[in-house]
Amino acid sequence: PKSFCSITQIVWLVFIELISHMFPGEVLVIGSNLPIIAAPGDDVILPCHLEPMFNVQGLTVEWSKPDMKPDPSDRLSRVEYVHLYRDRKEVPDMKMASYFRRTELFMDDMKHGNISLNVSEVDNGRYRCFIPKLQSTVKAAVVELVVGEKICFVDVCGSKQFCVFFLYHYKPSVSFYLIFS
Repeated sequence: PKSFCSITQIVWLVFIELISHMFPGEVLVIGSNLPIIAAPGDDVILPCHLEPMFNVQGLTVEWSKPDMKPDPSDRLSRVEYVHLYRDRKEVPDMKMASYFRRTELFMDDMKHGNISLNVSEVDNGRYRCFIPKLQSTVKAAVVELVVGEKICFVDVCGSKQFCVFFLYHYKPSVSFYLIFS
């Protein structure tokens, strides 16, 4: 419901304001307080930035899925990054194979503290943006991505097809989303 989003956003802004007063002069990593909703196959931006604005081009930025661990049966594969930026460039060798050529940062916006991740062909789950060497008590943020299921129907009286995306999200309350295409 719209009022829930508005109240949640206000609470989130008040929380950010309180945190910034508790840690004056400190740079904070900020994600999204609401889940990012997507349909299967979509490209999405997982929001993450620093407040106040802070140039992160010279720092390491790690994006991972905290709930997904490397395959223990594969001793050579200890890679756990969805995306890794180090020494002012992307490090593709350290990405999970399933995310190769599917993620990118907004390189020009990093000087303004934007470390949002563009992900193609999205996967459900929690994503963590983390700056390990940031001199701050808040070095990470988690963004939740909810991907629905696509169900298509064919009109029996005609040849038209329509698809519905069912999105079920259970935290913090039960929510259903229908997206028609």
